[in-house]
Amino acid sequence: MLIDFHTHTTASDGALAPAQLLARASERGVGMFAVTDHDTIDGYLVLRAQHNDQIRLIPGVELSCCWSGTTVHIVGLGFDSEHAAMQEALAFMAQARSQRAEQIAERLARRGFPGALAGALEEAGASQLGRPHFAAWMVQQGHVKDAQQAFHRYLGQGKVGDVKAFWPELSQVVSWIVRAGGVAVVAHPYKYRFTGMKLRRLLVDFVAAGGAAIELLSGYQEPGQTAQIRRYAREFDLEVSIGSDFHRDAPYSTAPGISIPTLDGLRGVWERWAGAGAFA
Repeated sequence: MLIDFHTHTTASDGALAPAQLLARASERGVGMFAVTDHDTIDGYLVLRAQHNDQIRLIPGVELSCCWSGTTVHIVGLGFDSEHAAMQEALAFMAQARSQRAEQIAERLARRGFPGALAGALEEAGASQLGRPHFAAWMVQQGHVKDAQQAFHRYLGQGKVGDVKAFWPELSQVVSWIVRAGGVAVVAHPYKYRFTGMKLRRLLVDFVAAGGAAIELLSGYQEPGQTAQIRRYAREFDLEVSIGSDFHRDAPYSTAPGISIPTLDGLRGVWERWAGAGAFA
């Protein structure tokens, strides 16, 4: 069976509408699936309302947080979407994104790009506002040739549009997920480019906050990295999750659906929901 516990739709920064993404997953034979849009569950709610009975849909979200001066992403799975803690989290994140967007726009204006906030909001439409929408506006205005150049010059890590100050702390994000009955998962642990020592420090703090799992597979990654994540999972007694981190079709994009790997004694987070009903 294929599983995918890390995907994105047009509710955040993905290219496919929720129904399109679910259809793609179904075509590939995915049996358990989670939409984990950035800081919103709107995509998940759309799919839940459709009452599809072919794929086991797990509630999911990818929450941004600040740890040691770096933006880290924590995936939440299996939570009660109506729980007060999750509602608090989503309201906080919506406000944080709004404040961050205003600051990004102010910084871009100082660099000679006025009107960025209105332009990004128009690009976002009903989606959760993020840096990709600023990038799309910059392309549309002719300020850059493509989104990659926008991130490389203005919006990527360490650039003028890389605003982190509004994200909550790691412990707060994990607390929201756990209080809502969910499982907190460290997303794509090698994407942060931490040293081994710093990644271990992150996991120490994550476990202390109540975190329970780490992504063993997330899109394309080196076999050596996967082997190291296995060691971390054993060292910190973490369950493992798997996902494509699918946003759109691209040369280096993994299609929705990941084969369950050999666990060698590790526990898959999906085992929590095996045998349950069709939809969460």
